[in-house]
Amino acid sequence: MTTVLIADDQPMQRFGFRMLLESQDDMTVVGEAGNGTEAINLIARHQPDVSLMDIRMPGLDGIEATRRIIRSGARTRILIVTTFDLDEYAYDGLRAGASGFLVKDALPEELLSGIRAVAAGDAVVAPSLTRRLLDAYARHLPATPGTGGPPATSDPRITALTDREREILTVIGQGWSNTEIAARFHLAESTVKTHVTRILAKTGSRDRVQAVILAYDSRLVTPA
Repeated sequence: MTTVLIADDQPMQRFGFRMLLESQDDMTVVGEAGNGTEAINLIARHQPDVSLMDIRMPGLDGIEATRRIIRSGARTRILIVTTFDLDEYAYDGLRAGASGFLVKDALPEELLSGIRAVAAGDAVVAPSLTRRLLDAYARHLPATPGTGGPPATSDPRITALTDREREILTVIGQGWSNTEIAARFHLAESTVKTHVTRILAKTGSRDRVQAVILAYDSRLVTPA
């Protein structure tokens, strides 16, 4: 059973989400929050598997709430669901530690599959979208004058990887799927999945989206 917290400032929106989720045999709603502060408190109390997080809420918004929840070490994974289909919101949410980003006009089955994917430790944002977001906002990443940024080898999370793992992290950052990685490196797809799991564990990345962000932060990947 996947436990879910709904954080949205609109009661009717929360009601709609609850009706949809509780129609599923494998999901249950453990609470509702009308703002970011309530979401933080309820997540600390209930430790749900997934929280649906709106962005624009009174008081503490969804981005800052996500940031604080992730920093607290909570096991809850955050799926941002917002009315605003803007790259900047998606980027800020993913940088804050969210595991996915959907807009509220997504189909019900897309939301349900997104919740299940996030609960399983996967990312909901497509790799191509992640790359577009990071390319668009790469100028916000710190840079060393004259070099375009610190070398990837200076990041201890990268130096802990084997050469093969570093190669795979690089192409993950370029938006490659597991199938594409398997074809490129002549590996079984199950072997690629094992490498990805080890990369996430060694780098402390919660999911594939966070691994892509690391690839940019460490300069393994640079904007096209």
